Amino acid sequence: MTTRSLSLLVAGLAFFVSGVSALVYQVAWQRILALQTGVGITSIALIVAAFMAGIGVGSHLGGVLSTRVLPRRALLTFALLEAGIAVFGVLSCPLYYDLLYRHGSWLYASPVTGGILHFAGLLPPTLLMGMSLPFLVRALVDDVGRAGRTVGFLYGVNTLGASAGALLAPWVLMRLFGIRGAVMIAAGGNLLAAASVLLLLRASARARVEGSASVTPGTSPERRRFSLWMALYALSGFCALALEMLWFRVVDVGVKGTAFTFGTVLAIYLLGFAGGALAGAAWADRLRRPLLVFAALQAGVLVYAGLGAVAIAHLPTGTPLYDWLFGYWRAAQGFRLGTDQDLESLLRLYLLFPSLLYLLPTVLMGLSFPVLQRAVHDDPKTSGRKVGFLQAANIAGCTAGSLLVGLVLLESLGTTGTLGLLLACGLVFVAVGWRHHGPHPALVALGSALVLLLVVLPDQQAFWQRMHGREGGPALFDEDASSVAGVTPQGGPFWFVYVDGKSHSVLPYGDDAHTLLGAVPAVIHPEPREAAIVGLGSGNTAWAAGCRPETRLVEVFEIASPQTRLLRELDRRVNFPRLHRLLRDPRVDVVTADGRHALSLGDARYDIIEADALWPWSAYSGNLYSVEFFELCSRRLKPGGLVCTWAPTPRIAATFTRVFPQAVDVGSILVGSLDPLPFDPVTWTARATSPEVTEYLGRHAARGVLRALRGARRVDPPRDLRLNHDLSPRDEFATP
Repeated sequence: MTTRSLSLLVAGLAFFVSGVSALVYQVAWQRILALQTGVGITSIALIVAAFMAGIGVGSHLGGVLSTRVLPRRALLTFALLEAGIAVFGVLSCPLYYDLLYRHGSWLYASPVTGGILHFAGLLPPTLLMGMSLPFLVRALVDDVGRAGRTVGFLYGVNTLGASAGALLAPWVLMRLFGIRGAVMIAAGGNLLAAASVLLLLRASARARVEGSASVTPGTSPERRRFSLWMALYALSGFCALALEMLWFRVVDVGVKGTAFTFGTVLAIYLLGFAGGALAGAAWADRLRRPLLVFAALQAGVLVYAGLGAVAIAHLPTGTPLYDWLFGYWRAAQGFRLGTDQDLESLLRLYLLFPSLLYLLPTVLMGLSFPVLQRAVHDDPKTSGRKVGFLQAANIAGCTAGSLLVGLVLLESLGTTGTLGLLLACGLVFVAVGWRHHGPHPALVALGSALVLLLVVLPDQQAFWQRMHGREGGPALFDEDASSVAGVTPQGGPFWFVYVDGKSHSVLPYGDDAHTLLGAVPAVIHPEPREAAIVGLGSGNTAWAAGCRPETRLVEVFEIASPQTRLLRELDRRVNFPRLHRLLRDPRVDVVTADGRHALSLGDARYDIIEADALWPWSAYSGNLYSVEFFELCSRRLKPGGLVCTWAPTPRIAATFTRVFPQAVDVGSILVGSLDPLPFDPVTWTARATSPEVTEYLGRHAARGVLRALRGARRVDPPRDLRLNHDLSPRDEFATP
């Protein structure tokens, strides 16, 4: 093996480990920062945009500075950058969580200031991350004829590491070691990358590459203005990030996602990207018309994305695999990734479905990168600068894609409308290729396909009907940036309420856990005037919480804003008297907000605070089942106030009783208080059977509440259980 090959191999392995660490950081930091601004799409878009913007600034700065150093010094700089990222990684949890969240949450009251603070807080590590590739390219590109191969290889192995990191973060690191442990392991990865490069420097000969090897005339590519390539790569980044957000929404609804979904589907996205970059690195240096190939690849990505949406909306429901998916989408609940052992369902949902949806287009995205590098490099001395500038342009497009899709397009156009806009962007790539190469057959075919897809692209109702296992009928769907919501008939008088593919509750209201969650604390409290509820669902819990005539306010915090609109539309079409009463009750105030975030920023005090029932394996459920959340609720109580939660696991019960040791268990519903809580079933049953409560709830629901109260008992807190914390959400990640 030659010295150059050895250097490339060692540097590639180091950059692979760096990619693993980068995605572990992103998943972990996104989790922490969402506590500061909420877990809605607006917050996530701001966090992703801040992360990408920092990398973009770093890429540009690294491109400028890399031209000022020789290759050996560039390799040393890369090692120092990795060490700097590790240092920040070690400090990140104390900074983001212990300081900014625990003691400075008031700083994030406004989305604007929150976005600025996210950018400022993420800038130091992402700046260093963005600078790493330009310096590594400056160190290793010594022949412009091999630039596409070298840079494509480096980018590919880094993205392959990112794919591994996206998978490791939820499945291994956060599950077994918590978020703090995952971040510390990622920091160790950066130190390992730095050490590997330093050892390479020590072992290698002090070779200096001052000039550039000439490109063989027969293989010299066409030359275009660098500014054109930057503009094209920026548009490519916009489309790539926008598609990533759309694909994740579709997959999240389609698999009925859990805490493991994001990392798992992101790993497949990055795996395709890495595979394309590595495959393209092998042949990119032989290309003579990279602009034509790049334009065709980008248009092909968008054609495939459009075909995927059309297939979901129009494939015959008996098509193999699709028939199984269609039946799965109709179900109320789905496969519990992380705990279910059904291997066939796992492969269908988390391998076949996302792979069919976006593996091929991500491979095409990855192929585009070495093609781009083949086109622009003409001097090893400027290789790092050009890579840095191109990456900065691409990431600027990614940042714009995250912000526009998350804050504007999903809100105004929805998923299929946003996809239509991206298909129009595909015509821009076709037009640029046409202008420089004429009506090439590939461009004509791709342009025609894009126009046809724009015509046949399904509307929102047709698309989401299919993804909820429906082919028509009276089902209702609504979508905005916060979520996809639906209400669908399920036989007889029953309608299910769905949010992002999962059923959260049912209509009409009865005597289920949602009714108990609302009514039990209202009956136990001697005079419940103000109640706060996290989560609306079908409105069952909020309705039941208003059963006492003393109650003056039921404030409901719901993050999925389409739910309220759908319930009002359903009320106009179907006769559900209790829903009708809820929607016209002047005491009920529905606020579109992340409930935990709203409680942390507000100063209101309540007699009752409760979280509507949430499956513990749902994504971000750990934010509502942690010691810190229950402590937050305790600070928002009036004297004698009660906190109520559903406790489907022993660990949730233990976590709740750590904060509220005087708790009462009423049929898996826990009620606790910081003040003495008299155990008085006689008084409680008297309130439950009062004429006002019985008339409000109805006899059937009132009897259900009465049965639960008669079985009430003091809680015996489970022993020897490691509790749920914000940074160790053990139930959410099925921690052993």
